[in-house]
Amino acid sequence: MRALMIQGTGSNVGKSLLVAGLCRAALRRGFSVAPFKPQNMSNNAAVTVDGGEIGRAQALQALASGLEPHTDMNPVLLKPETETGAQVVVHGRRIATVKARDYAAMKPALMAPVLESFARMKARAEIIIVEGAGSPAEVNLRDGDIANMGFARAADVPVVLAGDIDRGGVIAQIVGTQAVLAPADAAMVRGFIVNKFRGDPRLFDDGYALIAARTGWRGLGVVPYFPDAVKLPAEDAQDLPKRRTNGQYRVAVLAFSRIANFDDLDPLRQEAGVSVTMIGPGQALPGDIDLVILPGSKSTRGDLAYSRAQGWDIDIAAHVRRGGRVLGICGGYQMLGRVVRDPQGIEGIAGETPGLGLLDVETSMTTEKSLSRVSAVHVATGEAMEGYEIHIGRSEGEARSRPFARVRGEPEGAISRDGRIMGSYLHGMFASDTFRSAFLRYLGAETSTLAYTDAIETTLDALAAHIEAHVDVAGLLALAR
Repeated sequence: MRALMIQGTGSNVGKSLLVAGLCRAALRRGFSVAPFKPQNMSNNAAVTVDGGEIGRAQALQALASGLEPHTDMNPVLLKPETETGAQVVVHGRRIATVKARDYAAMKPALMAPVLESFARMKARAEIIIVEGAGSPAEVNLRDGDIANMGFARAADVPVVLAGDIDRGGVIAQIVGTQAVLAPADAAMVRGFIVNKFRGDPRLFDDGYALIAARTGWRGLGVVPYFPDAVKLPAEDAQDLPKRRTNGQYRVAVLAFSRIANFDDLDPLRQEAGVSVTMIGPGQALPGDIDLVILPGSKSTRGDLAYSRAQGWDIDIAAHVRRGGRVLGICGGYQMLGRVVRDPQGIEGIAGETPGLGLLDVETSMTTEKSLSRVSAVHVATGEAMEGYEIHIGRSEGEARSRPFARVRGEPEGAISRDGRIMGSYLHGMFASDTFRSAFLRYLGAETSTLAYTDAIETTLDALAAHIEAHVDVAGLLALAR
């Protein structure tokens, strides 16, 4: 087994996409390959084959590697619930909700489970491609680090540093990172990649040579911007405003402050007949919308308060009076009910919050977390669909007598008496092509022949070819040890 780690000069520099592309490139070269990320912070999670949860990016990287997602690919996952606190998931299971200061004290003890998972992954593949988190330049976080140089040193994994030229200052990003690293950490770096270049890469020849000369690190390539990245599930919510589509059937999605599992929306974005618009803070819900989607949330009561602060509760009520439809998924489903109770303070301060009152259900938060892959049948269309549950809380009430779907014959979700308000706990439902087409026809929207999963596979192959064309992949893989 050999391993190589891709670290970045900052968050959102393209590490996740680079790792996915390198995994697919290695697979196409005949290697057995697997992804690994010691610590991730994201509210976009996937349910694994072993019944846990990992970051969505690692699930995509697993797909790129030809593997089922497994909790060992991302042993520590942080899911932010407030500005200062996050749920801590270890080996796929929630173990605590802590404040940032408390996590700093907890972090050193998490190196052991990280290395346990890495050891198990080493037995499963010839090459492990590891993704860092944030940046090693955050040297104030170096003590107890498990995400970047702390892991690289503990596991003896060489590092390639990726910088993002699209945001500007890439020379300072890479040279500055070396400047602040401790000498032993800097010695782990074997090369660098310049990512997200727009235009003619030859125009950066002098800058590329300057970075190599100043750092002594080997340049492994300048990667042009990959526009088809929008066809792949996004992990970072800051990508959402950039992802817009145009179509006759108009869908508006509320961009909650703790939005979760927002890749639910990706298949809808790729439907030619559907227009998906994210409604951000301070924005009103347009009056010409056909369907409003309340997506998942890591803090249902917190995002109920957030929605009311934006005036979205008033906008949704007006939308319903005009005859519009509403779909709530997971946390969004909970918000549609009469009340959300959290007596134990599982998602924040203990208490209860009135819901939007559009569905006759009431939700109570529980310590038990539902994590499962699900096969279901949509009641209104009779179509089969695949999805997954990843939530805390149970919803009960009269509207449950009109289920959205049936799982193993049992009712799932709820629908209002007039059929225009729908709620479900099932994430990922729109990835099922036959269901998505049937559901859109049921709503009165035009459908296409989009094969969503096939499109992801095609895009991963294109990403691998893109990286092969611009990165010294053979040289990069040779650095692994």
